[in-house]
Amino acid sequence: MSAGTIRAGMGGWTFQPWEGTFYPDDLPKKRQLEYASRQVPTIEVNGTYYGSQKPATYAKWADEAPDGFVFSLKGNRFVTNRKVLSEASASLEKFLGSGITEMGDKLGPLVWQFAPTKKFDPEDFEGFLKLLPAERDGIALRHVLEVRHDSFCTSEFPQLVRKYGAAICYAHHNTYPEIADVTGNFVYARLQRGEDDVPTAYPPAELENWARRAEQWAEGGQPDDLPIVDPGFTAEKKPRDVFVYFIHEGKIRAPHAAKAFMGLVG
Repeated sequence: MSAGTIRAGMGGWTFQPWEGTFYPDDLPKKRQLEYASRQVPTIEVNGTYYGSQKPATYAKWADEAPDGFVFSLKGNRFVTNRKVLSEASASLEKFLGSGITEMGDKLGPLVWQFAPTKKFDPEDFEGFLKLLPAERDGIALRHVLEVRHDSFCTSEFPQLVRKYGAAICYAHHNTYPEIADVTGNFVYARLQRGEDDVPTAYPPAELENWARRAEQWAEGGQPDDLPIVDPGFTAEKKPRDVFVYFIHEGKIRAPHAAKAFMGLVG
């Protein structure tokens, strides 16, 4: 059976401690994306959560990255940081219309991050899911929900998300809930327990375990050692693309983790 594509990366490409550790000493700052996008096959862009970008900026990012590279973008915070999510249509339209489709086939998943205080309200979240379009300007859109409150650890949550074909972000985090239920046609994971005193953020044995889990996801399976909140459901076994991001606290070793991880997957 064929498998989906596994891509691993880190958050962003502009980070001063990476200069001389990940980036060559003599590399100009303006060439950091060009370099980073040739070391890993994907990067999660966090800046889009905090502020708007121009169409020319998205086009420039895509132009600097090689063929096959994929950016995941965090949706703007004004979309998700609100009491009533179904009232986010104007902010959502502003973000979707800001030029993200200038990235073409390098546009990856859109990550909708919710505050740790945001609790699961089925009606509220269904109202939000109904707003998320399947495509924009002829480009298919993939949506990820990154939730951070334990109230989402109920079977009702993945059941709702499946109705709309979105993915739930699996977070390997010290405090955020771990929800590994497969709900869409791709898998999105953020591995956030890395440490800077480990050369590859996660120890080699742990990194190997994550590589094997990613391969299971890519082949359409579901790892049996990760937390599932809807155990009565078995996802359809079909190839799925897998996105894995190393985004630990200090993040100095995140690029090294992603590179080492990619060396372990088939």
